[in-house]
Amino acid sequence: MNKKIANLALVLGLAAWWGLYRSLAFLSGAAVSMIGMDRASHLGASLEFLLFEVPKVLMLLVLVVYGVGVLRSFFTPEKTRRILSRFPEGVGNVLAALLGIATPFCSCSAVPLFIGFLTAGVPLGVTFSFLISAPMVNEVALALLFGLFGWKVAALYLVTGLTVAMLGGWVIGKLRLENHVEDWVMDVRGSTDVPDVDIAWVDRLGAGLGAVREIVGKVWPWVVAGVGLGAFIHGFAPTGMLASFMGKGAWWTVPLAVLFGVPMYANAAGIIPVVSALLEKGAALGTALAFMMSVTALSAPEAILLRKVLKPRLLATFFGIVAVGILLVGWLFNLLLG
Repeated sequence: MNKKIANLALVLGLAAWWGLYRSLAFLSGAAVSMIGMDRASHLGASLEFLLFEVPKVLMLLVLVVYGVGVLRSFFTPEKTRRILSRFPEGVGNVLAALLGIATPFCSCSAVPLFIGFLTAGVPLGVTFSFLISAPMVNEVALALLFGLFGWKVAALYLVTGLTVAMLGGWVIGKLRLENHVEDWVMDVRGSTDVPDVDIAWVDRLGAGLGAVREIVGKVWPWVVAGVGLGAFIHGFAPTGMLASFMGKGAWWTVPLAVLFGVPMYANAAGIIPVVSALLEKGAALGTALAFMMSVTALSAPEAILLRKVLKPRLLATFFGIVAVGILLVGWLFNLLLG
């Protein structure tokens, strides 16, 4: 396939994507009506929510992951590590946090690259800025928040999430806890660079498809499960109960939401539909986002993986700093948008 044909296929694919995406609301409502179900009933509302949100989230996921897959073909992991290792910690924290946005991974998926940064000699605090940002603030979450709540909420989420990642990594770096990294990690530090190879444009487009197969292929069950839970909440969960648990009038709901979120494990694409349904039932935005951030950035499986790399004191410091940052974000959202 030559470059012109590849570009034409890309344009046609984007046009088809946009046409189908714009038709989802009509198609989901029509499907519920066709089977004779009352769209205003609990079951009808849940089914319409499910039929609308599942393809919507998956289509957004495919589009964003494809774009990032093409972009990532310009930056090999070796090149990225080499660039980050050249900067002082303050600048490196900013760059690493921004890099995390371009990695649509859950917290566990970000751990291997985090280990790669450590073994390549990237400063400890910089690696933690990436580890915090990758699951907490990624392009999938931004796209979904923009589609569900508008640009103001998405922008505030981006700024606050990046702030937590940058400051959290910077604080960890200043604490000088390098001796609390497991010895085997320090033993394998060294150069892992390989020669950079120029890639044809057609192959870069193919890299985008490969990213879709790899990433969407892994996370789509979480998307369906998350939307399914969101659909149940949308149609059946009592508004009063949720409002009392996550209502904006109670300050303690933010830390409680974080405590509930940490034992769970999901990615942003799977948990945002749940957040959307909770908000429709009266939950405060800051409380719901604090819950989402704790699920994506501070999961129990992540702690298990990181324990192989970090000693207990550093692991506890990481979780504590990020938890405090998430609490502050939740309270800030409730204060500004309440």
